[in-house]
Amino acid sequence: MGILKLIIIAIVVMIVIGLLVTNIRIVPQARAYVVERLGAYHGTWQVGLHFKVPLIDKIARKVSLKERVIDFPPQPVITKDNVTMRIDTVVFFQITDPKLFVYGVDNPIMAIENLTATTLRNIIGDLELDETLTSRETINTKMRASLDVATDPWGIKVNRVELKNIIPPQAIQDAMEKQMKAERERREAVTRAEGEKTATILVAQGKKESAILDAEAEKQAAILRAEAKKEATVREAEGQAEAVLKVQKANAEGLRMIKEAGADNAVLTLKSFEALAKVADGKSTKIIIPSEIQNLAGLAASLKEVVVDEKDKKEE
Repeated sequence: MGILKLIIIAIVVMIVIGLLVTNIRIVPQARAYVVERLGAYHGTWQVGLHFKVPLIDKIARKVSLKERVIDFPPQPVITKDNVTMRIDTVVFFQITDPKLFVYGVDNPIMAIENLTATTLRNIIGDLELDETLTSRETINTKMRASLDVATDPWGIKVNRVELKNIIPPQAIQDAMEKQMKAERERREAVTRAEGEKTATILVAQGKKESAILDAEAEKQAAILRAEAKKEATVREAEGQAEAVLKVQKANAEGLRMIKEAGADNAVLTLKSFEALAKVADGKSTKIIIPSEIQNLAGLAASLKEVVVDEKDKKEE
């Protein structure tokens, strides 16, 4: 009997230990466990170590608290000007209240998808085609605000909503491509014209500056030539004046020396003959001889004849 009791006690202890071990739960980071007790909501386990009462407590849902991304397929929408297009959206949301997420709505992801489609149709229905194509940021803001309010009772916070693609009808796409092509061609023509205009202006400015530089160079050259000619003329005039001055000084010095030597009329007459000889060597065709020089010339001729006769007599 003692051994049987020990076996029973051991079995009970093992069962208790097994129950304890199997009902210990560790909640990891960014997770939350929704726990029910006897079928009713009991609490939400956050990060850490928890113990579940066997056969009474039940983990109803393990909820991730990380931000999620859902890419919904394209939805057909109609604009204010009756153009049907297809738009696909991307929703970024996060669970803030696990209890509301579990008990607030059945299949929350499908609920968000349907809510996104209806909200998108309402917003696009108030916009025309051009506004829809150019107002992505406005549409995103309006959708995020509407979805955030609508999903708040579900314990969901919508952080961002992005329009991924806006697909208009093929005919409108073709028209838009033609319009963009025409706009690109217009811009190209304008750019080319601006380039040609700029090139023409630059060429004209270059020619103008070249002409100005040529004119300035010619002006400087003319000024330098005039300065050189002026300098040469001044130097020549100064040289002539200096030569005349030297001649006059020489003449004056000669007269002074003659006067100091007491030269008589005969010496002066001989000097006159020398000057007359130099004049005769010139190109003048008419020479005026003073009467004093003529008388002296006759005297010189007579003296020459006397000297010649005396020489002949000596030879005989």
